[in-house]
Amino acid sequence: MKRQLYFLLLIVFLPMLGSAQFILEGKISNQANGEALPGANIVLKGSNIAAVSETDGSYIFKRLKKGSYIVKVTFIGFKMIEKEVNINSNSKLNFKLEEEAFLTEEVIITATRAQKNTPLTYTDIDDEQINRENTGKDLTYLLASSPSTVVTSDGGTGMGYTGIRIRGTDLTRINVTLNGVPVNDPESQNVFFVDLPDLASSVDKIQIQRGVGTSSNGAASFGASINIKTDKFRPDVYTELSSAAGSFNTFKNTLRFGSGLIKGKFAIDGRLSLLSTDGYVDRASANLRSMQFAASYLGKKDIVKFFYLHGTEKTYQAWYGIPKDSLETNRTYNPAGEIYDTEGNFLGFYDNQTDNYNQTYYQLHYAHEFNPKLNLVTALFYTKGKGYYENYKNNKKLSNYGMNDTIIGSDTLSRTSLIEQKWLDNDFYGINLFLNYNADRLNLNIGAGFNKYEGEHFGKIIWAQIARLGDYDRNWYFNTGNKTEFNIFAKANFVLTEHLNLYADLQFRTINYKIDGTDDDLRNVSQQHQYNFFNPKAGIFYEVNKNNNLYFSVGVAHREPNRSVFLDADPGQEIKPERLIDYELGYRKRATHFSFEANLFYMDYKDQLVLTGKINNVGAPILTNVPDSYRAGIELSTAFNFLKIIDWSLNATYSQNKIKDFTEHVDNWNYWDDPDNQPYQYENELGETDISFSPDWVAGSNLRITAFKGFSVSLVSNYVGRQFIDNTSSLERSLDPYLVNNLQFFYGISPKWIRKLEFIVSLNNIFNEKYETNAWVYRYVWEGLESEMNGYFPQAGFHFTAGINLKF
Repeated sequence: MKRQLYFLLLIVFLPMLGSAQFILEGKISNQANGEALPGANIVLKGSNIAAVSETDGSYIFKRLKKGSYIVKVTFIGFKMIEKEVNINSNSKLNFKLEEEAFLTEEVIITATRAQKNTPLTYTDIDDEQINRENTGKDLTYLLASSPSTVVTSDGGTGMGYTGIRIRGTDLTRINVTLNGVPVNDPESQNVFFVDLPDLASSVDKIQIQRGVGTSSNGAASFGASINIKTDKFRPDVYTELSSAAGSFNTFKNTLRFGSGLIKGKFAIDGRLSLLSTDGYVDRASANLRSMQFAASYLGKKDIVKFFYLHGTEKTYQAWYGIPKDSLETNRTYNPAGEIYDTEGNFLGFYDNQTDNYNQTYYQLHYAHEFNPKLNLVTALFYTKGKGYYENYKNNKKLSNYGMNDTIIGSDTLSRTSLIEQKWLDNDFYGINLFLNYNADRLNLNIGAGFNKYEGEHFGKIIWAQIARLGDYDRNWYFNTGNKTEFNIFAKANFVLTEHLNLYADLQFRTINYKIDGTDDDLRNVSQQHQYNFFNPKAGIFYEVNKNNNLYFSVGVAHREPNRSVFLDADPGQEIKPERLIDYELGYRKRATHFSFEANLFYMDYKDQLVLTGKINNVGAPILTNVPDSYRAGIELSTAFNFLKIIDWSLNATYSQNKIKDFTEHVDNWNYWDDPDNQPYQYENELGETDISFSPDWVAGSNLRITAFKGFSVSLVSNYVGRQFIDNTSSLERSLDPYLVNNLQFFYGISPKWIRKLEFIVSLNNIFNEKYETNAWVYRYVWEGLESEMNGYFPQAGFHFTAGINLKF
């Protein structure tokens, strides 16, 4: 492998060693304030030699021949500039760009993002950081180094079904938007990034807000929000090819292309991606495809952008986890798809125990500038989802599927093995409106959103070992979920003095949710729920000086229960909406080569829905309300730059996450033997306990050394403290702490025949740590003895990925 790499590098460099060569370098900055402009395009006219400015605005051309060149610099929102330079020695040429008076695509997401002087806790991630680490893992894994973040993967490799928790908050409570459009599924309130394969290759920037955050559209921001903006158009024509391969038969191939700016007003951009892996866990394969297309019109006063994104996934089910007693002896064992005969003898696994889903996003954005201070942004969207997961079921009662017993001769057969498909067919559509006013002392955002979700849930039996064809050639259950939401908000940031800003954010949400029909257990689950929520937020931002600021904020959020909470509730159980009051106190310091942030938070919950430890038949956790609970902690993060060679960013979170008075309920399996004398459940009053999956300590480090221009080595480390699987604070039902280290090599050059050539090698879990990131447990009592069923999600040991990016 090493010899092949050396040979490849030799081929690249050999033709460049023969002639006199010079360097042209410089920096691109904003003429108005001197700030660096990363991502500017620098082209030597009349040639195919080009570069893109780095994070600090710097650029460099190497191996230039003696002569005269015209250097052209373009950057969105700024006037194009050209300069002539004579090269007869190493030279420097800086550019200061003048802003143009027309709208940019940034206006599309302005209303939902925190700005520099917003008194909220947030982290910004740019496309450079994402591109350096993007070798095919899910987008959640590219966010793993942000503060208070823990990621997990069902298959153990970061491709396929993955999850993310921020401050212990999972994706059903994290508001996710894509270009300001809601992504969370309205019924489950979850986000399935597996349906958006290789989304990272289309990302321009991401903002993670921790705590309640700013008002947005879609699901409640009940602890965090993730705002994703896809690529902005590029002024020049481009084509990019990316390929990666690695352990577990993992492959990623991506094609990106763009027309550049046509006639100064039009642009077309697109992406095609193919990803696949066998997974670390047995049979946890994933075959993923996606395509993206964007067409833009950019005028001085108007922007129109159509955005299309389609994803297709087929993954072998791994969502049941691995039994705890198999972790030491066979930690990749996957029980999904097991086949047994009528005597209970194991026969093998069902090959098509898979999840199959297609999701398509259509977005139409329009922005109009009335004057330099006032603009209007609208977005129409439609998201279509359809798919199913297929299960082999052993020796099931025919009556459970609404089928009649089968008579063969003198025998009446009431059980059969069968293959079922559970389908979801849904439509999600709506409109967002934002009015943005930006004056010298007042920034005002007024927004409104309306969306409607229509979903059909139904089951098919495609094969049965013993049954009449007419019995199973139909839907055995069918129900619909219809959800309508309207929200309106107003946000104001007022400059009270030169150093003091006041912030206010008021939101009203109204939700109507109706379920009609029968579920997969043939119960009639028809019900309707109406919620009205008022979510006020306020804060103060104090700028001590140019490099130091303080902020304080308090915000209220409410969240309605999701579909599975209603369906999994015990008979007669009242499910309440949740309320969160979030307090944030922070300090930020910014210097040329150093930054530091400290944040104290206290999140006070009323009727928080917490895990019972059980999962339902699709591996989703079952929840219950607890009256009082809280999360309190401190987040620290810092970043250093030494001599332009070493970049080191670190973060650490210490928190206490408690239920003030928790009562555990354990099912009694002998209840039905004697309902008059046996309890339905046993209760254990435990007092104050830890909230599940909320570690006391979370820490991350990213140490990058740039040995020479274009070549860097990064050591990325993540530590996660002990996580309890349920809310009993039992060490027996917890995940051990773990420390995982990844090593990444990045090398980028700009030979004459291509704009940029990049090599990425990722060595993951270099110390072969054995660890689990997620689990579930269900406890019960039978014959007077406590027992449990469980599933753990082990992650891959040492594994690697190597990739190449060709940018034309």
